[in-house]
Amino acid sequence: MLFRRRQPISRLTKLRELFWPRRGFIRSFHYLTKRVLRLSATPHAIAAGVVAGVASSWTPFIGLHFVLAFAIAYLIAGNMVAAAIGTAFGNPLTFPFIWAATWEVGHRLIGKGDPAAQSVDLEKRFSLSAIESMWQPILKPMLIGAIPLAIVSGIIIYCIIYFTVAKFQARRRERLAERARARLAEALQGSSI
Repeated sequence: MLFRRRQPISRLTKLRELFWPRRGFIRSFHYLTKRVLRLSATPHAIAAGVVAGVASSWTPFIGLHFVLAFAIAYLIAGNMVAAAIGTAFGNPLTFPFIWAATWEVGHRLIGKGDPAAQSVDLEKRFSLSAIESMWQPILKPMLIGAIPLAIVSGIIIYCIIYFTVAKFQARRRERLAERARARLAEALQGSSI
């Protein structure tokens, strides 16, 4: 086989790299950043798409993040690829923090007091496997808490991505124009000889 390893990696190494990649998470972050910057769309469409993905990641509906991101991106004229990339905001490392923050903010907004004082038996709620039993104590506060967090993070991320993409695209146009001028000058110089 052409790209096979000389020394196969063990199952334990594969399992470890599943949770913590050998080259770290920074490489994945850089890849997603480059992928967003190189999209061929307006800065608004790219920024709106990423914001749609991030906003959908704040919701407690795990299996529906892509669908929600595409729907939000469609409503705010965002790029669908950028929306899919934006859903990477919600990942196994960030979900515990997202869920805790949305639940805390939701409880405070609903006015039920300190959420730490109220206990919810999650094992019992999930074993019933009925959404009605989870709606009032868990999903409703999380959904309500997700709204302000999604709005605040959306505004911040939109501004950062919009100006970054606009600057990147302007520099790219300048480089391409400079190359075109150099090729034209070279072609004119070659034809005059």
